[in-house]
Amino acid sequence: MRQSRTIAAAKGLSIRSAVWSRGVMGPILLVCSLALAPGLFAQQAAQLPATESRQSQNQFATAPVTASPAPTPDPAVPKDDRILWTLPNYLTVENASTLPPLTPGQKFALIAKDTFDPVTFGFIGLEAGINQASNTDPTLRQGLKGYAKRYGLAFADNGIGNFMTSAVFPIALHQDPRFYQMGKGGFIHRAWYAGSRVLITRSDAGKTECNYSEFLGNVAAAVISNAYHPGPRTLGSNINIWATQIAWDAVSYEMKEFWPDIHHRFTHKH
Repeated sequence: MRQSRTIAAAKGLSIRSAVWSRGVMGPILLVCSLALAPGLFAQQAAQLPATESRQSQNQFATAPVTASPAPTPDPAVPKDDRILWTLPNYLTVENASTLPPLTPGQKFALIAKDTFDPVTFGFIGLEAGINQASNTDPTLRQGLKGYAKRYGLAFADNGIGNFMTSAVFPIALHQDPRFYQMGKGGFIHRAWYAGSRVLITRSDAGKTECNYSEFLGNVAAAVISNAYHPGPRTLGSNINIWATQIAWDAVSYEMKEFWPDIHHRFTHKH
């Protein structure tokens, strides 16, 4: 009996509780919501900038840091690894089978740097001194005046020969004036390769062809030399100048081929 009254009381309490909750809890929750709304909005507004700031910091923190790439050298312009640490060597290419073709402006610029390099002036001075000591072209005589004439002739021969064989005719015939070092193989094989570059060269397109620029350029230089060299101006003298220039070019190719090996041997660089 007591248990039934307890159950009945519990049922009456639950019924009253349900009625009270439906009738009263709704308005109370509405009032509480209205009272708490301004504070919640203010708190949310205060937290929003902080949240955005943390997000932006996280983005910067997680974003990968990429280092700016180091500038790469222009492959069309060979480095100047000076022969014997002195003689300019702008037209030698090491460790490269092919390169983009040089523009006409680049061909002129490279050979101008070679021709008017300060060391070239000193080398021409040494050559003029040797010519004076051996009294080549006796009509030029001795003394300072004779030396100045020999210096001017040697400088003109060198400059005109350089521009004709490495700029003017390579531009006209679309040939590459650069020397591509072999760098590998036996001594005899490499020496033959270097010496044969007076006969064989590359076109701007990378094809192997006869070195017309070498022959025609030196012919043009020999003919032009008649305008300022003292006589006799004969066919034999022109052939002598032409052959001498080609022989010097062959020697320079040998030096360009083996100088990197000599350089690395002395500096212990690999």
